[in-house]
Amino acid sequence: MTGTEQAQGDRGGSAYIDTSKPHPARMYDWWLGGKDNYPVDEEMGRQLVAMDPRIPAVARANRAFMQRATRWLATTAGIRQFLDIGTGIPTEPNLHQIAQGVAPDTRVVYCDNDPIVLAHAEALLRSTPEGATEYIQGDARDPATILAEARKTLDFTRPVALSLVALLHFVPDEDGAYDVVRELVSALAPGSHLMLSHGTGEFTPDRARSAGDLYKARSIDLALRDRAEVVRFFDGLTLVPPGVTVADEWHPELGERTPPVGDGPLPIFGGVARKEQGRP
Repeated sequence: MTGTEQAQGDRGGSAYIDTSKPHPARMYDWWLGGKDNYPVDEEMGRQLVAMDPRIPAVARANRAFMQRATRWLATTAGIRQFLDIGTGIPTEPNLHQIAQGVAPDTRVVYCDNDPIVLAHAEALLRSTPEGATEYIQGDARDPATILAEARKTLDFTRPVALSLVALLHFVPDEDGAYDVVRELVSALAPGSHLMLSHGTGEFTPDRARSAGDLYKARSIDLALRDRAEVVRFFDGLTLVPPGVTVADEWHPELGERTPPVGDGPLPIFGGVARKEQGRP
């Protein structure tokens, strides 16, 4: 498919999908074996895999981290509200399916700025009768608008789990990545949690630089950060053990773990942290 196609969302809106340029969410879908991508996404996806054959495993590890962290938040932390920003193309099990599988009354708000996610929003809105799911179109760089819309479904006087999974490595420092997280977390009640995963170039800097050049040539921002820079996103919060670690090493006992691929750790970090009483 080429040119520009129109995606009709079940919310009654419409948006235009530019299929002449690759999109990170659609490349991610291709790496996971999905079908909601276009030749331009596959082309760049293959180029990146040629640079690092482990990239599909990184995508799977990220999904597995999201599932384990969501399960921990719904069980151990007792969270019943989730705000997932940077949702991506739906891939089962989705976050709400995991959380509502633990507690059917869980309420989930999804947010993404990619029109193709809007086109598939129906899959994200199949809530249990006791709970709720909602989808809003929004950009992570505009947290005030996201929070205003999310408040229509979520009660911000009670704990919320904020999910920023595989999102922030597409938000460079000059776009205020740390300020965005700080503003979002400041709106959360004590007892809330931040769930975050983030790609890194710390282990293979040469590959990371090559990938960054390819993204830049396609006009896509890429900000692969080292562990210390990822930890900084959790400033003011209490990290849940084992802290910020390679995603596959975060509570592997809670679910699926990606089999070892190649030498060295997969280049993606994950972590979960709690907002304590008295923290801004």
